[in-house]
Amino acid sequence: MAGKSSIVEERGLLPRKSPQDMSKPSKPAPVRLMDLPNKSQLFILALCRLSEPLSNTCLLPYIYYLIKSIITSDDANAPQEISKVSGLLVAAFPLAQFATSMLWGRASDFYGRKWTIVIGLVMSVIANAAFGYSRSIGALMFWRVLAGIGNGNVGVMRTMTAEIVKERKYQTRAFLILPLVFNSGMVVGLALGGCLADPVVNMPFLFGPDGLFNLYSNPDVSLFLAFFGMRETLPGKENDRDIGVAVGSALTRFSSRAIFRKRTAGYSAIQLDEVLESEEIKEARPARSLASGPPPSRLAFRDIWTRDVLVTLVSFGLLPLHNAAFMHIFPVFLSTPASSNADWTLLSFTGGLGLQSRSIGIWLSLFGLCGIFLQLFIYPKMQARLGTLGCLKVALFMFPLAYLFAPYLSLLSHGGVARWIGIAIILCAQVMARTIAIPSTVILLTESAPTKTVLGTVHGAGNMLSSLARAIGSAAGGWAFALGMEKGMVGVVWWCYLSVVAFTALAWSFTMRKEVEQAPVPKGRQDLVVEIEPKDVPIEESRRMR
Repeated sequence: MAGKSSIVEERGLLPRKSPQDMSKPSKPAPVRLMDLPNKSQLFILALCRLSEPLSNTCLLPYIYYLIKSIITSDDANAPQEISKVSGLLVAAFPLAQFATSMLWGRASDFYGRKWTIVIGLVMSVIANAAFGYSRSIGALMFWRVLAGIGNGNVGVMRTMTAEIVKERKYQTRAFLILPLVFNSGMVVGLALGGCLADPVVNMPFLFGPDGLFNLYSNPDVSLFLAFFGMRETLPGKENDRDIGVAVGSALTRFSSRAIFRKRTAGYSAIQLDEVLESEEIKEARPARSLASGPPPSRLAFRDIWTRDVLVTLVSFGLLPLHNAAFMHIFPVFLSTPASSNADWTLLSFTGGLGLQSRSIGIWLSLFGLCGIFLQLFIYPKMQARLGTLGCLKVALFMFPLAYLFAPYLSLLSHGGVARWIGIAIILCAQVMARTIAIPSTVILLTESAPTKTVLGTVHGAGNMLSSLARAIGSAAGGWAFALGMEKGMVGVVWWCYLSVVAFTALAWSFTMRKEVEQAPVPKGRQDLVVEIEPKDVPIEESRRMR
C-alpha cells in the first residue's frame, strides 16, 4: 500500500505530504451531542436530574413572601427575621443531602445505581406534594429535609454518566448534559415559583376568577421512566435481570406492534420484534460483551482518598459555599423593601429593590436561559482551548467581580431603567461564571477517582461536601444579610462573606495539578489514544501508560 501511495503522489493525483505533516496527528472531529452513545439512557437520566433543581429552586422567588405570610410580626425587625428564617429553610434541603449523599453513593456501589435513583425520586415526589399543604415553619422544614434526603443521590447520577459513556472522547460532552439539565430545571423552577407563588394575582388570565384553568406540573414522569426504562450500570451487575426494564420493554414492543400492524399490513410481527431487539441491544446495552468476566475487585475504602481526590473535593465544596448563598441572598435582596439611602456613604447604605416575586422569577429564569446557551455553545470551545482546569480558573475569577458590585444595586432602587441594567450585569457575570465552573468541577472530580469502581463513593462524597457547603452558605448568608440590614450596611454579606469565599476558591484552584484532568498525550505517543479509548482502561492504568 505504501508503494501504491507513493506512485499516486508522483503522478500528481495526491499532494505529496511533507515529513512535518506526516508526524502531526490528525485532528479529531468535534463531538456533538447527537454523536453520544446510549442517548436513550442519557435522556432518562437527564429527566431524573430535573428533580433536584425543580425541588430546590422553585422556592427562591417567593421565599420572602412565604415566610412573611407565616411570621406575623409587623415591627421594624421583620425583614431581618425573615432573612434568618429563610436562610434556615433553604439550608434544610442541602443539609439533608449532606447527611445522606455518602450513604446513597456507597449503597449504589454495592446494590446498583438504578434503585437508589428510583427510591430517591419516590421520596422527592411525596415531600414536594406535602410541602404545598404545610402551614407552619416546622412542617415546611420537615418536608424540605425529606426532599433533600430524596435528592441526595445526585452523585449517583453523575457516576452513571461516566458508566453509560465509557469512551473518553465523548465524556466532556456527556458531562455537560447534567449541568445543562440542572440549568434548565432552574429556569423552569424559578419561572414556576415566581409566577405560581400567587397565581390569582400574578396570572389572573389563567388562575383568576375568570381564568381558563388551574395547572400544576406532574413530578411523576421521571420516576416512571427511571423504573421502566433505566438500565443498571454498576460494573458486574449490567447483565442482572431487571423486572422494571423487562416490563417496560414488553410494553414498548406491545404498543409498537399494535401501531405498526395498522400501518404495515402483510409484515410479520417477528420481523418487528427482531428490529426492536437489535435496536435495544445497539442503543441501550453496548457494554454487554465487555461484562463477560468476573466482577472487578473493589478498592479498599481508605485507598480511595488520594491526594488528587482530596484536593478536588475541597474545590468541589468551595464553589457551592458562595454560589448557593448567592442564589438564596439575591432573591431576598431583590424582595427587601427599598430604602431612601439619603445619607449613604461608599460603604454604609441599606435596603433592597422591593421587587415582586413574578419579576424576580422572570429575571432569574431569563438569565438561566443564557446559561443554557453558554453551556451548549461557549463552554465546549473554552474547554477545548483552555482545558478543564483553565476554564475553572476563569470562572472563579469572575465570581468576586459580581459580588463586589452587587450591593450597590440598592442605590438604584428608584433609578428606573438603570436598576434593570445593573441587575442584568450582575446576573450575567454570576450565571456565566457558575455555568463554566459547575461542569468543570464535575469533570475534574470524575478524573481524580483512582478507579471507576469507586466513582459512586467519590461522587457521593463530593455531593455530601457540596450539600454541606450549600447548607452552610445559605444559613451563613441569611445571617450575614440580616446583620448588614441591622447595622445599616447591606454590603456586609457581599464583601465580608461572598467575596472572601470566592477569592479563597480562586486561590485554592492553583493547588490542583493538571494531571487531575485529562493530561495531554506525550509527543510521539499518540498511538496510545487509539488503543486506550475502546478498551475502557481504568484511570490509574491509563495514567501509568502515559
